[in-house]
Amino acid sequence: MNARDPYMPVQADEAEALGRFAGRVWDDEIVPALTSYIAVPAKSPMFDADWARNGFIEHVVREAAAWVEKQNIAGLKIEVIRLQGRTPVIFFDVPATRPGGNDAGAATVCLYGHLDKQPEFNGWKSGFGPWTPRYEGGLLYGRGGADDGYAIYAAITAIQALDRQGIARPRCVGIVETCEESGSPDLPFYIDALSERLGKIGLVVCLDSGAGNYDQLWLTTSLRGVVSGTLKVEILTEGVHSGDASGLVPSSFRVLRQVLERLEDAKTGRLLPESLHCAIPADRLEQAKVTAQILGDEVWRRFPWACGADGGPTLPTTTDPLEALITRTWRPTLSVTGVDGMPALRDAGNVLRPYTAFKLSLRIPPLVDGNEAAQSIKKLLEDNAPYNAKVTFNADGRVGAAGATGWNAPTLAPWLTSALDAASNAHFGAPCGYVGQGGTIPLMSMLQKSFPASQMMVCGVLGPKSNAHGPNEFLHVPYGKKLTAAVAQVMAACP
Repeated sequence: MNARDPYMPVQADEAEALGRFAGRVWDDEIVPALTSYIAVPAKSPMFDADWARNGFIEHVVREAAAWVEKQNIAGLKIEVIRLQGRTPVIFFDVPATRPGGNDAGAATVCLYGHLDKQPEFNGWKSGFGPWTPRYEGGLLYGRGGADDGYAIYAAITAIQALDRQGIARPRCVGIVETCEESGSPDLPFYIDALSERLGKIGLVVCLDSGAGNYDQLWLTTSLRGVVSGTLKVEILTEGVHSGDASGLVPSSFRVLRQVLERLEDAKTGRLLPESLHCAIPADRLEQAKVTAQILGDEVWRRFPWACGADGGPTLPTTTDPLEALITRTWRPTLSVTGVDGMPALRDAGNVLRPYTAFKLSLRIPPLVDGNEAAQSIKKLLEDNAPYNAKVTFNADGRVGAAGATGWNAPTLAPWLTSALDAASNAHFGAPCGYVGQGGTIPLMSMLQKSFPASQMMVCGVLGPKSNAHGPNEFLHVPYGKKLTAAVAQVMAACP
């Protein structure tokens, strides 16, 4: 270490050096590493039941761990931990460079990411594909680069950037899981197993979230929870001639529609059970008002709207920026994301089908308990079935974890508020923005319960048009470079 005051804020020339270092590592090492990563179909266990035998998750874990080992960070220890029957986790531990930073009770920074991916989906542009990495115009296309393969590389680079500039920092640990896209069912077991090794977590840096634009640093203030599962309606044991049976045998699709009407108002999309709603905290409303002023109509224009009935684009449920922000972050919603029991159009004959099954994805507000929501939804859908049909709703979560609870960030400590603005101004030329996200990161509620006094920096590269989980997903590399440098600067400010 040089004679630099270990508690002195990062200076302008140091911030510039952090940015240069991060940019160089992204160009020389991270983009090539992510290009290799994207080519591997490391789908989450929910989408690849044979994940262990197929070896794709193991492949990306080994590649990421090997890259980290090659960085030659002083004192770094890295381990791939494998609990029996569970997806692996990468855990790394880097000692502090700040005096007293390795003493018992000193604050530790915990960095988080994941390496498992969503499935392929259709609709990719010609020449693009989920496992076909393509880099053009600063955008790296392909599944998983932005969600969330870049995280471990950016986290290690942020640590390196500080060390190369002689800027003191706390001890850093990292948890990189491989079942986040399945709801993180294995993560609690690893958190328990690592509890003594984690230390006193002063700051959690989660690199798995979104950005309102690419012009400033964005802090995620809340995350919705999720209950996903399969709703199935069975009427017959086999398909029968529709001319012979229709009108007498009730349609499984019609029964399914009736059951869903208990849950959702089809005209407005509002979920009917009041237990799935919650009051929105006043501070989140005030932050949303500011963000609505920053983003304006881009809150809803960012999506790939299809051509509507009059030749113009289809419209969102609201065009008011504030209402749009609140709707996608603090209100429960239902999406049907898959279907079974229906043949493809080309194979559809005059047959009354024996059953219809929908994959449901219900996003629930940050303050609604995921398991309680899953239980109430199951009872609502299954009880008193029309025509005494066999109606089942099976949540995707394991026993005791049928739904994932959302998260509302703790009040920001003054040091973190100052550090976020300083880092955003230094690397983006604009103050930090605050925005809730409609997605789910199960780790956040877990860590907040385990470390209630810790501060949370939840951020990410998923900005406008990045389209995580869908076709043409991309990683905005210039934003990733600036985000990496900003994260480094914030870590240096952690007391």
